Amino acid sequence: MYYAQNLISGNIVSVQYAKYEDIDKNQLQVDIEKIKDSIGVATQEDFQHLLKLERWGRIATFSGYFIILLISFLEITSYALGSVGFWSLAVVAASLLSVGNVSRWANVAHPILHGAYDRVPNVPKRYTKSGFSKKSRRFLDWLDWIKPEAWIYEHNIMHHYHLGEDDDPDNVENNLQWLIKSKTPMWIRYLFVYAFAGTWKFTYYAPNTLRILENKKRRKLKIPLVSSYDVSPFKRNGAILWKEYILPYFSVRFILIPFLFLPLGMDAVLNAFIITLIAEYIANLHSFLVIVPNHSAGDIYRFDTPHKSQGEFYLRQIMGSVNYSTGTDLVDFSQGWLNYQIEHHLFPNLPLSQYQKMQPLIKQLCADHNLEYRQENVFKRMKMTVELMVGKTKLLKVKSI
Repeated sequence: MYYAQNLISGNIVSVQYAKYEDIDKNQLQVDIEKIKDSIGVATQEDFQHLLKLERWGRIATFSGYFIILLISFLEITSYALGSVGFWSLAVVAASLLSVGNVSRWANVAHPILHGAYDRVPNVPKRYTKSGFSKKSRRFLDWLDWIKPEAWIYEHNIMHHYHLGEDDDPDNVENNLQWLIKSKTPMWIRYLFVYAFAGTWKFTYYAPNTLRILENKKRRKLKIPLVSSYDVSPFKRNGAILWKEYILPYFSVRFILIPFLFLPLGMDAVLNAFIITLIAEYIANLHSFLVIVPNHSAGDIYRFDTPHKSQGEFYLRQIMGSVNYSTGTDLVDFSQGWLNYQIEHHLFPNLPLSQYQKMQPLIKQLCADHNLEYRQENVFKRMKMTVELMVGKTKLLKVKSI
């Protein structure tokens, strides 16, 4: 039994949703694919929409660096900013750099690496899955702690096609069993989660995506899998992590770019470095907020076995995902289009603009099949996710039939 608020009266009413085993999965498949067909193929209009989002992200990034330049210029001209003025501008600059950072991952790299724009007529190769961020273009297209090819396998394959299973590398409940089962006081658990949220791209995604890519190779060679990754640069696995993941990003973001401000003096370099560190922390918090709650809360389902049909696959994407508030391009941009997670998991390779068209249709389909369509404010979902991470709640379990 579930409870929902009547939108007219405001009263709390009970709602009985269909059980997993009672859903007509074949009909669900037919109905979902009809919706996709009604949306049509990717067009130049969809691609132009992507370019608009890309511009917004680039504008945020360059605006952040411009403010750093302004701060440094004011300092060398003996203009007394004062500590309040300095830190006010510094936080604005860091926030803009953070927006550009998160946007580059969520609004640009994510859909392109799913192949969302591959079929757009005459699309430049750098906006296709086979051309984006390849070799030296990594420094231009998407330089982050994560190596693009490792992200593709970890996210596009292992996460999307094993959602909520033990093989899902982003199964938060599985990944934090060491904390949940420990005797650690609850306040320390909360402290860990908050600290982790500010560093998770570096501490989780970089080594985890590398480990999963390495295990893909090991399965082919039929040799033992890697359960964890060495972080020491003096060990083989750790050396790869540092050489191909950590150092490229760190050297450009935290050394090369700050030193571009050297003509304004070492204080300008230090300003750029400090603000970049703050921006990195904010970007981790922002990306954690919009990514992690998508599949992690006490009302989300996990599954014991792989799906057996396309219809069951679709059902799991609905039962194992949650949307946030949707609306204008600006609202969606701020959430990295991850607020359309149900639609995205049903069809990962669609252009972002098509999710806006599809969302009300999928919501109605869920109502027609008596399926719960979860959609709530991202901050409420974050609170529910933290409760799961510290062990106060558990994912719901469904056994495949």
